[in-house]
Amino acid sequence: MGGALIQAVCAGTDPREVIITGLTLEKARALASPLGCAVAESNIEVAREAEIVVLGVKPQVVPAVMAEIAPVLAECVRRGEPKLLVSIAAGLTTDTLRGYTPDVSLPVIRLMPNMPAAIGEGMILVASDKGGATEEQYTELLHLLRHAGQFDRLPEKLIDAATVPAGCAPAYAALFIEALADGAVMAGVPRAKAYLYAAQAVKGAAAMLLERGMHPGELKDLVCSPGGSTIAGVAVLERGGLRGTVIDAVLASCARNAELGKQ
Repeated sequence: MGGALIQAVCAGTDPREVIITGLTLEKARALASPLGCAVAESNIEVAREAEIVVLGVKPQVVPAVMAEIAPVLAECVRRGEPKLLVSIAAGLTTDTLRGYTPDVSLPVIRLMPNMPAAIGEGMILVASDKGGATEEQYTELLHLLRHAGQFDRLPEKLIDAATVPAGCAPAYAALFIEALADGAVMAGVPRAKAYLYAAQAVKGAAAMLLERGMHPGELKDLVCSPGGSTIAGVAVLERGGLRGTVIDAVLASCARNAELGKQ
């Protein structure tokens, strides 16, 4: 996910202004090389040099990273250097992150992107609670990420739940597209064509809902002609519990987000 955001930032600003690092420098260099951004030897170097520091790691890794960089960030803030901490770690609140620098007021913005941000089609959720950040800092951050996709600001108390339909959905959709393609292959359609047809159909359906403001049920009704093949398939999906299974999946992901915030 961090790589997706880096690609989006580099699409709209001078890549030489972007500095990245990672657990393995080889991976960081492999990402940085085609984009033209810089690679730091350590997290401390990034914390010292960057005005906006993005935590692009899993929630379980955040405590170790913050223990390393928090003293550097705190010292920079004391010297009056502009610093903004941005987190994409699921479940970790802005209050938790600010708790790593209790002696200074470190501004924190929490956002949750999804993988399509890498191609400018992301859905990025932004916690609207200030977290010590100014409106100018919000504006600057969203401008830097403007090539990532659509943004929506909402109260932080809702972000863990909202992350599931926004952030987990690409994986759910990929499973559905793969299943559609598998069914087509069973019916004799070549594999590559089956993937193309299924993916484009799902993309087109989503675009219609967004561009026309349609209710999903309205689009379903438009496609399902009386006694047709689509309604026959819909009946099978309903008997198989598609809706209930998806709802259960969303709730399971929500529960996992809450667990990650407590680790």
